[in-house]
This record gives sequence, structure tokens and C-alpha cells, in this order.
Amino acid sequence: MCSAVAGRMKQEHRTGHKGFVRWGRRRGQAYSSLVTAWKLPLVVTAIAVPVVAAFMLAGPGLGVAAGALVAVAIVYLAARQAPRGEIVPPPTTDARRHLLLVVSRPLEGEAAVAAVAARVVAGGEIPAEMLVLAPARISFLDRWASDLEPARQAAQRNLVLTVASLAKAGIAAEARVGDEDVVQAVEDQLRGFPATEVILVTGEAAEDEAGEAAALELEARLQVVFSRVVV
Repeated sequence: MCSAVAGRMKQEHRTGHKGFVRWGRRRGQAYSSLVTAWKLPLVVTAIAVPVVAAFMLAGPGLGVAAGALVAVAIVYLAARQAPRGEIVPPPTTDARRHLLLVVSRPLEGEAAVAAVAARVVAGGEIPAEMLVLAPARISFLDRWASDLEPARQAAQRNLVLTVASLAKAGIAAEARVGDEDVVQAVEDQLRGFPATEVILVTGEAAEDEAGEAAALELEARLQVVFSRVVV
């Protein structure tokens, strides 16, 4: 269940608890997911052990190959750590508000649906345009097998359940499947959708670490009103 809408909070840190959370703004702050100090020995070990083991067990050939794979991994991780700029949607061309609802899991609870529905009708007589976006989150095994269909089907299920819940509350919404990365899915969508507010639906922090990380990054980078519903 979801609690009532909380007031806007600056520098809100009590993330991951069930309820509707309004985040403060930190405009113009680049986001970077930095490696904490205690993780550095683990990172070094993870880099060194495969290369050393490959040299010892299979000789220079496999050792060099393992080193090359590790180098690719380092470049990929370094790119992920680079500061990422603001996310700014295009300007609106009408007087309506435009809400982007991002669901990493279905929006079904009565109180949670009511909280989101309240945002649609807030701010005037004209209801906001609602677009529901479900990231297609791919599991490790599906990625290894190059099988994207289960992730797409799960995202479509999230969309169907969410749109049905909104329809019961009298809210019409368009639905789309997005990139597996929540933040990238939002960024892609906001290249064309003139959102005036973004609402993210996640699980609690302990059970939805990806959702928690996405909420923190979106809070830092989005240049529109950002809210989060924890279900």
C-alpha cells in the first residue's frame, strides 16, 4: 500500500520506504556513480585474479586474451562512471501538463493509484497528458542467451496492469516499452515527450536496488518536477 502524498522535501534521504515521496531539486548538478573506497580492493582483485589464473593454468595465450577482456571491461566501467549532465525535456506547445510515469513494477495498489491520479488533475481543470513507460529489464541469463523477449513481455505486463489501474481511476494513458536502463529509458523518452513532471514507481530499496539507484540519479539530473512512488 502507498501512503498519502507527502509535501515537497528538500534533500530527502529517506528513500526506499513505501509511500509517495516528493524529491527536492538540485539543478545543474552533474551525476557520477563513483566507486566507494571500500570497493577498490574488490575491483583490483576482480581485475587481477582472472588474468593471473589464465596465465598460470593455460599459458600466455589465454592470459593475453583474459587481459584483453578485462581491458574492455575497464573501458566500459570507466564510461559508466563519467559525469552525466542534466536531462531536459523539450518545451511544451500547449497549456497542459505532461506527466511521464515510469514503472519498474506495476502500479496496482488503491492508495498508490490514487496518489498518481491526484497528480494528473492537480494544477487546474485540464487533466494532464499521461505517458506510461516500462523499462524492459533484462536478466543476466537472458542477456547471456541473447533472449530479449522475456524482458519485453514483463515490461508489457507492467504496462497493461498499470494502464488498467489508471483506467479504473478515470485516467487515460498511452503506454510504451523503453530501454532496460531506467534512467536511459527516461532520457530517451524525454527527447520527444515534453514532460513537466516525472513519476517513478519502484519497489523498496532492499528489494529494488536498481530502482533506488535510478531514483537518486533522476533526482540529480532531471530539470523538471520529480516524484517517486514506492510500492
